[in-house]
Amino acid sequence: MSDTDLHDVELLNARKPDGIAVVTGASRGIGAAIASRLGADGYTVAVHYRQDAAAAADVVGKITAAGGTAFSFAADLAEPDTGTAFWASYDAAAGELRDAPVQVLVNNAAIIVNGVIEETTAEDFIRQQQINTTAPFLIIQAALPRLADGARVVNVSSGATRVPIPGIIGYTMTKGALEALTLPLAQHLGPRGITVNAVRPGTTDTDMNADWLRGNSEAITNLVAQRALRRMGSPTDVADVVALLASHDARWITGQTIDATGGERL
Repeated sequence: MSDTDLHDVELLNARKPDGIAVVTGASRGIGAAIASRLGADGYTVAVHYRQDAAAAADVVGKITAAGGTAFSFAADLAEPDTGTAFWASYDAAAGELRDAPVQVLVNNAAIIVNGVIEETTAEDFIRQQQINTTAPFLIIQAALPRLADGARVVNVSSGATRVPIPGIIGYTMTKGALEALTLPLAQHLGPRGITVNAVRPGTTDTDMNADWLRGNSEAITNLVAQRALRRMGSPTDVADVVALLASHDARWITGQTIDATGGERL
């Protein structure tokens, strides 16, 4: 076998996913789609959830039914000691896999509290800050010894950081902070070959948006008209972008925020 052929074989093997992918907020919506896609790509997926054990079990069941491997674990990201508690719960559920390096960490879990600045209470603002920004920071911090060299960290932000929506101002601030975390973290972890990127979904057809979007043809028509690709986004649209950033093919991409809004308000 020539050196060129050997390089091609090594490259092919490097592209085969191996290891554990941890996805926060993976019991529904975009998180569930990310977990399913990474499971299909060959990762053992750790499906994090806060309280809906049945929904998380359903995601695990779908991954395993498709031939993949997955398990679920619960952690409340509103707790002050999130980083420690999160990984303690992970260890309890992972069993023999607890000491295996984490190859992919996707920070997807988030909450939205609607309200313009005059309507946003200090309690609501602080809770969003804790779950959407502080928790990812602490989870990553506690994960550093667990991350494999060459691992991938993907932070799920929001198109609201580019397209202003006054009615979710507190949420937008938390996602802006998550994007701000991405750049210096990519620089810091680069020597280990770890990439850190963020993805900005636009308004997507998920349970989070169901109360004002599903069945609302006028809202859907207005949203679609604002997008270059002229359709609603689905969770799988975002999951595919995350899967790309998690893959070997994205090994030379780091410190970036990828817009995945379908070209909203270009």
